[in-house]
Parts: sequence; C-alpha cells; structure tokens
Amino acid sequence: MTAQEKNAIEVMEEWLSHPQELGKKPAKLALAGTFELHELRYYIFKFKKSLLGGWKVAVCGGYEGDGVGHCGHIFSEMEPYDPATAQEKCEAMVEKIRQYWMDRAQEEEEGQEHPSGSFVGFVLLSTPVFDAEAFRAVLKADWGIEDTEGEENPREGGEAIAFSVDGMMATVGLMESKVPNGEAEYWANSNFMTREQSVAAAQSHQAHLLVAVLGGEAAPLEAGKLFVKVAAACLKAPNALGIYDCGTVWLPEPFIQSAMTMQEGELPLTDLVFVGLFQNENGVSSWTNGLRSFGKEELEIVNSSHTPSEVYDLMMNISSYLIQEGAVLRDGETLGYSAKQKLPITRSQGVCVDGQSMKIGF
Repeated sequence: MTAQEKNAIEVMEEWLSHPQELGKKPAKLALAGTFELHELRYYIFKFKKSLLGGWKVAVCGGYEGDGVGHCGHIFSEMEPYDPATAQEKCEAMVEKIRQYWMDRAQEEEEGQEHPSGSFVGFVLLSTPVFDAEAFRAVLKADWGIEDTEGEENPREGGEAIAFSVDGMMATVGLMESKVPNGEAEYWANSNFMTREQSVAAAQSHQAHLLVAVLGGEAAPLEAGKLFVKVAAACLKAPNALGIYDCGTVWLPEPFIQSAMTMQEGELPLTDLVFVGLFQNENGVSSWTNGLRSFGKEELEIVNSSHTPSEVYDLMMNISSYLIQEGAVLRDGETLGYSAKQKLPITRSQGVCVDGQSMKIGF
C-alpha cells in the first residue's frame, strides 16, 4: 500500500467518524478504486455503518502526483455502492464540491453577496507540515474545544481535519504549496501597521493551511469567533509565519493577541475586519474587508479631511456597531454619535473594494 493510499484511508475513516456523518468509525471500510479528474487522483471507497448493513459509496481526493496533501474533496451522500456506477457517483460528488467553491470565488470576484457566516483564511507556513495533535492540544488549552477527534479514532500524520462545534463546521487542511497567484505577497502590502514584516512573511511562505468555518444555523458572529479561535491555534505552530485573511497578511503575534481578548469577553474585531488606510493629496481614504462574512456591505470613506487616526477609529467603531448590534446601514440615511452629527450614507460602486460599498461622508 502506498503512503497516499494509506493517507486516503485514514482521512476517509476520520471524515466518516465525524458526528455529522456516521458519528463513529465505519464497521467496514474498503478502497474500491481510483480515477483521475482535473489532473488530480481520487479514491473510491465503500463502507458499512454496521456489519449487517449495505455498502455505501464515498470519495476522497484530490491528490497531486504521489503526495499526501489533498484538496479536501472528501464526501459521501450515503448512496448505495454499486461497482458499475461508483465512479460516476464519485465524479458527480467531486464536481458538486468544486462548483460550490467556484461559485463562492465568483461571488467574491464580482462583489456579490458573501455567504453570511462563512469564514476562510490561509495560514502561511515556512514548511509543509501540520501537526494535528499539537493543534488539538492548543485548541483545548486555549478555548476548551475538544472532541475534534474521538478517542476511538486515533490518526497519525494527518493532513486535514474537520470537526463541528455547536452546529458549526470547521476544517483545517494542509496545502503543500504557496497561496496561488501571488495573492498573499500582493495583499500583504495593504497592512500599513506591519507592512515590511507582513510582506517578508508572505514572500517566504512555502505552504499554507486552508482554515474555514461554515456557520450553518449559528449566528455569523459565533462562526466568526470560532474561526478566530481555530486560526489562532494554527498560528501557534512553530512554522507559522502569518495569516492571509480579510485582504491582508497579519503576523502571528497581533492576531493571537486580538484572539485572546475573547477570554475576557471582548470582540476580536481586528481579526474579523481589516480596515485599510491611505493618504494622498486629496485626503485620507479607508475601506473595510470582512463585513460581508456578517451579511453586511463593506464600508468606505473617500478623501476625508480628517486625520488618519480619526478615520481609522470611525471605521472600527462602525464595524463593531454593525457586527455586535446587528445594525443595518441604508442608502440615503445618516449616521452619527450625537444628535448634531449626521454623516451621510451612500451606496455605490466601490473605490477600493469590489462590488458595491457603503460610503460614509466624513
């Protein structure tokens, strides 16, 4: 058995053992075939929930070459296993997963509504190593989150894990390559607080962890907090360089410091929403990145005559207000912190963000 086949069996067993799937190890699990799709290798599995039950079909992949890093396409619709149709069913499941993520990427590119309650970030790594057991230990010690893997389902050398917390699904997967298209290197420049260090971290990363949380029926804020906890635990790894998230690159220390404020009941706002800032001869401009995960429009202030610190503070205060109070800004209305202050709100095509944004006249 190859290392890749062994990894696929371990990953499939762990996924099926998840509480939202079988809730325990399958009674039987067997590798039933393999196929190539989109230049990646996938493994067909058949499994039984009980010894007397029927065989079901599942898929795991995709693997590139002989490596053990996969792209997280692990799924089963609990349909009966039929050797004549197994590959067809598995290909359909893979295409369904791929289409979901392509749709999300297209929404981002076109500035369409971001799925509320979904959070995704990329932890930049100096080496392609993910110590799942160390991650679980930190998650339990810092946040009291455990049972991410049942005692009856031990696993070594894991490259990806998935677990649920209060109905929310979290995943952490190792990608043995840099973030595609030079995105992390480019957007690291937007972090005016630690620009040089953020750019250096992005340029030197060799692999990354894809960290995602899907909130399901939970409130977006609870999903956001879980994302921050999971990401902060990943950032405590010795090979973690930073995290590419919300359109910038944060270094481990400031991200973790913000996350730890949750232990005192505070909101880790800077880990959830990035406020960009720049100044030119026309004034100070600012934008947010992250509010769409809460079902809100991103904010912008364009060519303000106020100081950079005043603009930044206002954007952070409004972001906190929108997230914690569930407030809604409407085109044509005003916003203010006193009876006299009336800042006009205008919804229009974004200047520094894709799609529409709420412009605050300040």
